[in-house]
Parts: sequence; structure tokens; C-alpha cells
Amino acid sequence: MAEKLQAIKGMNDILPPDSARWEWFEDVVRRLLQRYGYKAFRTPIVEPTALFVRGLGEVTDIVEKEMYSFTDSMNGDQLTLRPEATAGMVRAIVEHNALYNGPLRVWQMGPMFRHERPQKGRYRQFHQLDVEAFGHAGPDVDAEIILMLRALWRELGLKEGEQITLEINSLGQPAERLAHRAALISHLEAHAALLDDDARRRLHSNPLRILDTKNPAMAPVVDSAPRLIDFLGEASRAHFDGVRAVLDAAGLAYRINPRLVRGMDYYNLTVFEWVTPLLGSQATVCGGGRYDTLIEQLGGKPAPGVGFGLGIERLLLLLEAAGLNPPPSAPDAYAVVAEGVPLTTVMPLLEQLRAAGVAVVLHAGGGSLKSQFKRADASGARHALIFGPDELARGEVAIKSLRDAAAPQRTAALSAALSWARDLLPA
Repeated sequence: MAEKLQAIKGMNDILPPDSARWEWFEDVVRRLLQRYGYKAFRTPIVEPTALFVRGLGEVTDIVEKEMYSFTDSMNGDQLTLRPEATAGMVRAIVEHNALYNGPLRVWQMGPMFRHERPQKGRYRQFHQLDVEAFGHAGPDVDAEIILMLRALWRELGLKEGEQITLEINSLGQPAERLAHRAALISHLEAHAALLDDDARRRLHSNPLRILDTKNPAMAPVVDSAPRLIDFLGEASRAHFDGVRAVLDAAGLAYRINPRLVRGMDYYNLTVFEWVTPLLGSQATVCGGGRYDTLIEQLGGKPAPGVGFGLGIERLLLLLEAAGLNPPPSAPDAYAVVAEGVPLTTVMPLLEQLRAAGVAVVLHAGGGSLKSQFKRADASGARHALIFGPDELARGEVAIKSLRDAAAPQRTAALSAALSWARDLLPA
């Protein structure tokens, strides 16, 4: 017997019935984003390694420890499986001069790859919804994107403030961050004995990320550190106030978290996270913010950007924890075919029904009528279409309700399928 192969650790198969939950979520997302004017975007899952080193920052966790990078054996190119989506989308915007005709709102869903310890809600191949707005400089689009996420939670049935809450902050502009960085380094150096190894390593390369530590022993140092929000200039503060004003007017509650940073170096001004108390340590469901220098950093003409990434696996875990399930997906009808009935009669009729919008499952492989009805009932279909020799001799098909035992079985003419097809659809 050949050796049984298994999926790579941390990279999971998605099979029915779980795949139905994914399709439901994806359908909700597509409808919502269309209402806000966002258009679909697709980029490769493999990009030049330099894209992420330049875009994310050399001393970020992603670049230092998590990227799946390799040398293309055919030509020696240095390549990486994308660990996040924004850098690739910006690369495509620059390469195709996509802002030539003005601002652009786009989105994509797909797999990302990070080599980290697999655990519930955190995988080596994970899937992300990524939404970006390019070319908009004001706080209005920042606020719109955050409100769009609130609309998504409501579509999915999540209760904001109870099952999911918003945290916001401002990272200001580069000069403001430099002033804060100097004060932060001085503070951390004064408490060097309390820093862990990771914090010491980051102290002079990326001290802002130290504020995002999950080490409880460092909480007193972090809590007493200088706050970036206190270093904001007038323009940065006005931008932040503009975002808050729209959220306030829309009745969206939030918490200003002065320690909130993001894992990539490219963010400035507005940053935000939606967090939940229902998933333990995996509290962050969605995060994003503004990145006004990234397009120029990756070789394009200066243009602002703002967006977010949402981990689909983690969101589906949240929905499960909240007791929220997609509406059941079932066919409208199940075709039960008696032994000896020619498929040359059955199949053309089923194709007519499907063309009319009726979802019909054909029982394939034969079997007794009893076993076929058992499968029909298990499918969740509302109706059974019974193709028996007596019915076919009369040019008819029998229709039996599988969900209403009191409903009488009836017959319908094969030649008039389009006239009764609508009767098989849900009311």
C-alpha cells in the first residue's frame, strides 16, 4: 500500500459542510462591498521577496521570522509566498498606474502564508479579506471603512460592544513618530532590566512594536511609556478628530487605545482594530489603518491609502463562539429514479428545471426507492421528484413534499416543466 500523504502542518482542508459557512460569508462580503462601491482585485500569491522587505520593514516579525521565502531554481529569483495582501496590491497599483484616472476602492480574498506555531485561529496558510481605498487623503474614508465593518458585523449577526468592539489610535506622521521614538527609547533604556529578550532586540530598531508586547511582566513599563498620541501635531490631531467626529455622529462606540500599533511599518495616522472577548488570546479579528507613504516607498507617485485585513478563519471561529450559523443550504428538489427508468428522459427535464433556477440533485448510482428517499430526506431538499415507470408512461413526474407530511403527493406533466418549476422554489 502506498504511503498516505497528509496536508502540511498548519495548512488545512476545507470540506463540506464547513465550506458552506465560507461561501455564506463570502457572499455576504461581496454584496456589502458592492454597496460601498468597492471592486474586486486579484494579485498573485507569490511576489518578489524585496516587496515585503521594503514594504513591511526588515525588523518586523513577519519579515524576520514568518515569511515563506525561497530561491526560484529556474532563474535564481528571490520569491516569497505573500504573508499579507496590502503590499502586493500596492505593487499592482504602481505597476499598472491604476490611479491614473483617479482614486480606487478595491478588495480581494485569498490565502496568505506565515510560518508560525499553528494554533486555533492562527494557521500557516490562512485566508484574509483585504479592503483598500487608494487616493483618498481625508478622514472621511478612514471612517467609512470602519463603519463598513460595523455594517458587516450586523449582516453577520454580531453584536457590537458585546461580541466585538472597536479600538482606535493615531500614529501621526513620520516626524512626530521620530520625536516619540526618542522619548520612548529613553524611557525603555531607563527600565532596561525589566525588558525581555525580544524587547531588547527591538529597542533601537523598532521600539514602537515593544508597546504591543503580550508579556504581562512588561505591562508596568509599557503602561508608563510616553504616548504617541501626545506627540501629534495640529494636522494629525485634526485628522484623528475628523475620524472620531464621523464615528460619533454614526453612533459607533469605540475606545481610544494609545498603545495600539500595527505589525507593519507602513502605517501612519489612523490605525484601528476590532477585538472580541470570545476567542481568548486571539482577540483581534480585524485590523487596519492609513498608509500614506507606502505607494511612494514601492516606487509609485505619492498617493495616500487606507484599508484593513480581516482573518476569515478567526472570524468564522467568532461566529461559532457567538452561536451564529449560516442559513441552511439545501437543494429545492431531489430526483428519485426507479430502476429501469431511462436517464435519457430524466436528465433533459432536470436540465430544464436547473435552467429555470431550481436546484435539483440527481440520485446517481441507482438503489432501492427506500434508500433513495432516505438520501433525499438527508439532503434537506423540500421536494422529491419521483421518476417511476407508471408516471413516465403517462408523461408525468410525481412530486412529493419532504418537509410537509400532510401535503398530498401530486403529478405534473413532463412537457410543461417550466410552468410548474416555480412551485419548487421557496416562497
